[in-house]
Amino acid sequence: MPVVLALISSVIWGLADFLGGTLSRRRHAIAVLVGAQPFGLLAAAICVSLFGQWTFSTNVIVNGALAGTFGLIGLVAFYTALGSGRMGIVSPISSLGVLLPLGVGLARGDRPTATQLIGVVIAIVGVVLASGPELSGGAPARPVFLAITAAVFFGFGVFFMSLGGQENPGVTVVVMRITQVALLLIAINFIGDRKKLSLSDLPLLIAIGVTDAVANVFYTTAAQMGMLSLVSVVGSIFPVFTVILAWWILKERLQMVQYLGIAATLCGVTAISVGG
Repeated sequence: MPVVLALISSVIWGLADFLGGTLSRRRHAIAVLVGAQPFGLLAAAICVSLFGQWTFSTNVIVNGALAGTFGLIGLVAFYTALGSGRMGIVSPISSLGVLLPLGVGLARGDRPTATQLIGVVIAIVGVVLASGPELSGGAPARPVFLAITAAVFFGFGVFFMSLGGQENPGVTVVVMRITQVALLLIAINFIGDRKKLSLSDLPLLIAIGVTDAVANVFYTTAAQMGMLSLVSVVGSIFPVFTVILAWWILKERLQMVQYLGIAATLCGVTAISVGG
């Protein structure tokens, strides 16, 4: 069940990132987040009210706030990169942040089976292959740098989110969203009038906020139930779904090695799922 929940979170995250990247091509990344996060906060609060418990603790508050801060910086870098570079490059690079929670999980005593470890390696390599040929083909340096920055901050964000989620998944996400909304209200003052939002952006903003929050709830629930090392890897394959959407809807061209990478990622997840 934890692997299934983490996989669902990846699918939804992939959709959220596709929508966010699409809107960031014509709007400032911070403006997109300011518009979307309140809807994410509302969605997370509804999830807790329906399926969870409103219990707060120091662990949940501290880790939720840290996850929100690191995750927000990662999102700003990620959406900015998506707005100036190809989704098929930016999204897979950003997923490398999974190496941090993977390493921490193993160091803290996670003991996956041999089959699951093989699946972990295949899945991570698969995500990297999904973007490999583009980097050698003259990809702009700025989007790549921003994607790497996003990977680092995403890694820390996922780690702290997992720690809080092990106690109370839903409330951890709510604290994350409150932290992010507060920080964004400060940050919005620094972007001036550049690419501000319009009423026509509202449907996308609602979709971005809700899908991102729901994905977070699925992920933190998975982290509560399963090994961090496995859940973090399966939860990090969202770029595969972003790439598929970019190919399908935006007609972005994919190289053969990227198709192989997508297939390898899915095979890796299968090995993780059945290897226990």
